[in-house]
Amino acid sequence: MSNSPYVFDATMENFQQQVMDASATTPILVDVWAEWCAPCKQLMPLLQKLADEYAGAFMLAKVNADEQQQLTASLGVRSLPTVILVKDGQAVDGFNGALPESEIRKVLDKHVEAPKEDPYDKAHRIWEEGDAEGALAILSEMNQKDPENLKVLIDLAQLKAEMGDLETAEQVLESLPPEEKMQHQARQLAARVKFLKQSAELPPVKDLEMALEQNPKDPNALHQLALHRVLREENAEAMDLLIRLMQADSTYKDGVARTTLIELFDKLGNNNPDVRTYRRKLYTLMH
Repeated sequence: MSNSPYVFDATMENFQQQVMDASATTPILVDVWAEWCAPCKQLMPLLQKLADEYAGAFMLAKVNADEQQQLTASLGVRSLPTVILVKDGQAVDGFNGALPESEIRKVLDKHVEAPKEDPYDKAHRIWEEGDAEGALAILSEMNQKDPENLKVLIDLAQLKAEMGDLETAEQVLESLPPEEKMQHQARQLAARVKFLKQSAELPPVKDLEMALEQNPKDPNALHQLALHRVLREENAEAMDLLIRLMQADSTYKDGVARTTLIELFDKLGNNNPDVRTYRRKLYTLMH
């Protein structure tokens, strides 16, 4: 049972009063689930999160299919999870299976008044859902209203970098006050922009791997393959290649292996376990 005031267990005994009758004033989302159902366990936290976010605009009624077999049968449930939206005593919408949050919101928003969402939170939510253009529009509007909001500025730079506009991302980063440039998120983004720029004309991975098969100490191949690994978020592999580059030729391109490692440490942050491992390896090599 959830501790949320917007979530309750529905049974055969309380269903008429707490679901059918109550839906005359508040829509009720009925979630029919079971302990053994993996998609049910995937879906339930999303529904509970939305119930809390909508703060009473709808109630979430959980029906345990194993314990409430008569109720489950009366609802015509044929597969789990089954979700039914009840309004004014009628089933008005619903779905089967574990939908993503964005699709659940679409179902809800046809029948339930959505809560007012903080623009910054909305930008991040739709950004995570893949709507980069929509997030950019919201953040750009926020930036116009409050140009001094550095949090929004850095997010704009990060979004621009993800969309391939590295020049604008760099310009935004350069416009930050010196103390803000030293903050973790800004340093992390600056490192990523640099890696993206360096990768623009890299040879294919297969060519670089073949070069290393022929010469495991080829500094150019080690460096370029490490950049590929960074961009694929294969960070441990990238750091291993950079350590190998230092062992093969620590002076290559004015010590680019050490510089790149440090930039990668900045990008990932000190709490990353791979950073701690490879920072120790770098220290050992240098001393």
